[in-house]
Amino acid sequence: MSRAVERYKVLAAGVLSLVLLIGIARFAYTPLLPIMQQQGVLGIAAGGWLAAINYLGYLCGAIVASRIHSIVLKDKLYRAGLALALVTTAGMGLTDNLWLWLALRFMAGLSSAAGFLLGSALILNWLLRHNYRSELGIHFSGAGLGIAFSAFAVEVMHSTFDWREQWLIFSALGAVLLLPSYYWLPKPEAAGPTPVAVDLPDRPPSAQFLRLFMAAYFCAGVGYVVSATFIVAIVDQLPGLQGRGSLAFLVMGLVAAPACICWDFVARRWGHLNALFWAFSLQIVGVLLPVFSQSLGLTLFGVALFGATFIGLVSLVLTMAGLYYPSRPAKMMGTLTIAYGIAQIVAPAITGTMAAAGGGYSFGLLMAAASLAVGTVIILRMRRLE
Repeated sequence: MSRAVERYKVLAAGVLSLVLLIGIARFAYTPLLPIMQQQGVLGIAAGGWLAAINYLGYLCGAIVASRIHSIVLKDKLYRAGLALALVTTAGMGLTDNLWLWLALRFMAGLSSAAGFLLGSALILNWLLRHNYRSELGIHFSGAGLGIAFSAFAVEVMHSTFDWREQWLIFSALGAVLLLPSYYWLPKPEAAGPTPVAVDLPDRPPSAQFLRLFMAAYFCAGVGYVVSATFIVAIVDQLPGLQGRGSLAFLVMGLVAAPACICWDFVARRWGHLNALFWAFSLQIVGVLLPVFSQSLGLTLFGVALFGATFIGLVSLVLTMAGLYYPSRPAKMMGTLTIAYGIAQIVAPAITGTMAAAGGGYSFGLLMAAASLAVGTVIILRMRRLE
């Protein structure tokens, strides 16, 4: 097999794994949430808690990823995460017990961490070993494609199948994605540091820089999670936009997929921190437009801005982590994601509780925008330190 073909297969394995682990196991819940509410099996507050427990699972996965040093163990857990994604997705359609749903969403969060952190670390490790650019934009485009795929699938299925059947169909589709995700990514060597890792030694940032980095990523987590979890329900509740939520989610995913690659070019030209500053700033606009506009066009523009920035922001942060620790990128990726994960637990629970109390989702969006504004200030401080 030529080097070019092998590279394409490795990148495709990463992209397809994220369609499964993020698009299906994690984000199929977003377009299915209003359907489950309409069909009377899930309340508004419970919907927020299910989202929160999913992010708790993601946080626990991030903590595990930050503690693992063996590349072989990372590979085994990544492959186990693929199987876990299928089991948890099918399980959502096989029960209507809230406690079992909570357990399944927690485990789905673990599988998402396997794809986003361990999978990205394995891809980055392979790229470094084979002297390719240490950029993860192509890999993370799988998350945007997965979101678009979930939104499109629900739009096609919802008039024919009930919520239970849609979860089971998603699990069948995921089984198809599992095969290339598993077999196209070569198993890593158990040897020690490679010549590439020796040539590119770890360059850890200062303790102050890392604290600011974690704080900024926490702010990004709050800014991301409200829209990512509730955008379908938010748009469906806007006057005159009922039934357009799945369209908004589709737009978000379609824009997110190429945006990751574009942010790589921005970072290469102007630097990662400058790229992060603009990603934070544009995302504030994207989060606020659905609050202040009842126009479908402006709402979709806001959703597109959000889609263009939220996964790109994650891609930039995790790529920076890999550049600081080329020999063990999952270490800093996991450490940063702990801050991101805490935000993703707290914000959906608060947003769901406020919405159930009659406040709608506007409070959650305003909270997200305020958090992103704080994040931009922190990024400016990081630029001065750097």
